[in-house]
Amino acid sequence: MSLRFPIAAAAVALALSAGPALAGEQFVDGSGYAVSGYDVVAYFDLPQAPVGEAQPAAVPGRSDITADWNGATWAFATEENRERFLADPERYAPAYDGHCAYGVALEGKVPGNPNLWRIVDGTLYLNITRTIVGFWEEDIPGYIDDAEVNWQDLEDDAASTNPVPEFDGGAPVPAG
Repeated sequence: MSLRFPIAAAAVALALSAGPALAGEQFVDGSGYAVSGYDVVAYFDLPQAPVGEAQPAAVPGRSDITADWNGATWAFATEENRERFLADPERYAPAYDGHCAYGVALEGKVPGNPNLWRIVDGTLYLNITRTIVGFWEEDIPGYIDDAEVNWQDLEDDAASTNPVPEFDGGAPVPAG
């Protein structure tokens, strides 16, 4: 791994310093839900912005439309999206168990922000902060290559317990 951006590497290192959680494989924040309670299937129905532009906001799931997979509870905006997820969860779940793809490229597990996303070749990737998105977008294919190699050593490590910075929280919307 090469450190292309020392400032970004320092930010990821700081996020790693709080230590890992023993909460399982999937990153779950204080909301208690994977991807902070946002509907992972809905990302695939949103228009994707060009690199350098902000993506559309993630779609909140509902607390009464959930499924359990990979040691976590996932929330969905519709029953149809839950069924699509259950039919092929690996297609919809974010890469690296919901951790920041750039962080994994730099050999660490840090939280992913559900509103900082990009789908590349059919895979959902999350990043930790808007600043990191800027670095990530400088060489998305290169960082994915680095992350894929690093993930082999990181996958079995405990999930991050760090809060998602610059994120007001998620959690699905109440039923009804």
